[in-house]
Amino acid sequence: MENIGVIFGGRSVEHEVSVITGMQIIENMDKSKYNPIPIYITKDGKFLSGESLKNFKAYKDQDFHDGVEVFFKPEYGNKNLYYVKHNPKKLFKAEYDSIEVYQKIDAIFFALHGTFGEDGCTQGLFELMGMPYTGCGVMSAAVGMDKVIMRKVFESEDIPMTKYKYFYREELKNLKGLIEKCKDLNFPLFVKPANLGSSIGISRVENALDLSKALEVAAHYDRKIIVEEAVVNPREINVAVLGYENDLRVSAAEEPLGFKDLLKYEDKYVSGSKGAKSSQKHQNKKLPAELKPELEKEIKELAKKAFSAIDGAGVARIDFLVDGDKAYVNEINTLPGSIAFYLYEVDGLMIKDLITRLIELGKERHSERAANNYSIDSNLFNMTSYGAKI
Repeated sequence: MENIGVIFGGRSVEHEVSVITGMQIIENMDKSKYNPIPIYITKDGKFLSGESLKNFKAYKDQDFHDGVEVFFKPEYGNKNLYYVKHNPKKLFKAEYDSIEVYQKIDAIFFALHGTFGEDGCTQGLFELMGMPYTGCGVMSAAVGMDKVIMRKVFESEDIPMTKYKYFYREELKNLKGLIEKCKDLNFPLFVKPANLGSSIGISRVENALDLSKALEVAAHYDRKIIVEEAVVNPREINVAVLGYENDLRVSAAEEPLGFKDLLKYEDKYVSGSKGAKSSQKHQNKKLPAELKPELEKEIKELAKKAFSAIDGAGVARIDFLVDGDKAYVNEINTLPGSIAFYLYEVDGLMIKDLITRLIELGKERHSERAANNYSIDSNLFNMTSYGAKI
């Protein structure tokens, strides 16, 4: 049986959403194949593990007294999770704290959302270690997280999107100048932090005065701010893509009911939720969405194109804005809440099997990277004098 480290929580405004996803993974993982090891990252960045952290009640009560602080060593090939063993110090025979192996980890299952988890940061740690992990790699995660870079990549692939501008926090010192730069965008507009999800820090604005306020709100969450044209009477349609390279499976399409302008954080994760197993599955939505066959086909093809454009892996959810028969890609979520399991259950792929497939895909991607040659024999040192300019 393999030990799968399920990593969740983190230093992110999406911390609580990540905990819910982590609990779903732990509860539904195939226990005949895998032993889930919780790796909970607190809001201040500590890594905790322990049996009690498999219970959602610990997070509701914020009771982590049984948790063990753990850590990884970023050494290639070292797959151990460590802890510090505290030994009593005796009067005449000193016994000192020692570093011990807590668990050997065979692979990491990513359930982190937002900054320091969905953006490639933590993926980089496991790349250094040579540890298999689920989901996108460093570059793909970073591109998918940054809405500005994401749009530039999609533009290069002729993926349809609404018009946009972007700015840096420093530019807010000249708000009048920013408003002027947005003059060729048509109201209403959406203003967003470039590197967040779950609708946090996002505002819909109807005029220049609202735009000024919205820019300041978004700047609280990120140094880069994006301003996008809104679709006036949109339908939101979401689909997920599962796979790697050319072996891709698109989920059923969903349409959140009552969507007009913006689903707030509470709409996504609180309304109708009854616990860790609920979350987004119980939102008020139409699943599968009622779409004309031609439009559904277009959306699913665009979803695969967007996934491939960032070299995606694992599962990602692609969100669309639909105006009549025209579909615009809004964004890609490379670590969607609840791993978007509810979108695949409609087609018969249950969450346990989805988790297994994601672990398998993580190992497949790891094997491909391991086949790369990362060093060459060189006589460069002997050919170079000490202190010489290379």
